[in-house]
Amino acid sequence: MMSRCKPIVSLFFCACLSSFVVWSDPVKEAVSKPGRIQTDLKRDKRSRPQDIIPFLNLKPGDRVVDIFGSGGYYSELLASMVGEQGEVLLHNNRGFRAWGINILNDRFTARDIGNITQHDREIADLDLGTDNLDAAIMVMAYHDMYVIPSRYNGEKYVPIGPPADIKHLMTQIYSGLKAGARFVVIDHAAGTDMDMADALELHRIHESFAKSDIESYGFKYITSSSALRNPDDDHSMIVFDSDIKGKTDRFALVFEKPAF
Repeated sequence: MMSRCKPIVSLFFCACLSSFVVWSDPVKEAVSKPGRIQTDLKRDKRSRPQDIIPFLNLKPGDRVVDIFGSGGYYSELLASMVGEQGEVLLHNNRGFRAWGINILNDRFTARDIGNITQHDREIADLDLGTDNLDAAIMVMAYHDMYVIPSRYNGEKYVPIGPPADIKHLMTQIYSGLKAGARFVVIDHAAGTDMDMADALELHRIHESFAKSDIESYGFKYITSSSALRNPDDDHSMIVFDSDIKGKTDRFALVFEKPAF
């Protein structure tokens, strides 16, 4: 009896292993692809894309949007994942495009990345369509939707307008995704004992708030990842401070548009 079972167990193990290899290799290949720009290679260690991208459940031919993707770090990796038959929308508004313009120039000057579309749109109309995206990702931008725009007047920063319309933004993302599509949100974590206003001044936000807020727009929470956590970050510094820039404690939340 034992000898009969062994081949079955072995076949089952091989099938599982084969499944794992098919799942893991595209991410590894995307990260190790020759010709990636130097700024991306330097960022790999802190962004750990090999631990984040699998949550999107991407396959060749998929369409995915990188919301406020700025310089397009994730967009290029996702383009490798979805292949020539797929498409990545590298979304930016004026502010995020300006922030990443030097990297965008490095990325697209004399380099042919045919399956990335630079999708410059303001929040008023993201032009994502309806039920036609297989995944979405938003990296270190969610908190900005709650930051009140301000300008330095020579003495202090003064408000110059209201925060973004987060409800309108999330409604468009939700509508654009297909049922069952994944939505990954990564952001700088705030200290649990810090109030919202103080956190936003540091360009941080509470993980618990982000989770419940995004769920309120219809998304189903799936899981979170600790891959980007940093226990050495005490959450007291603004994320642009040279002592913590690129090393902040970050949460990664995974959501899904329910398949009703």
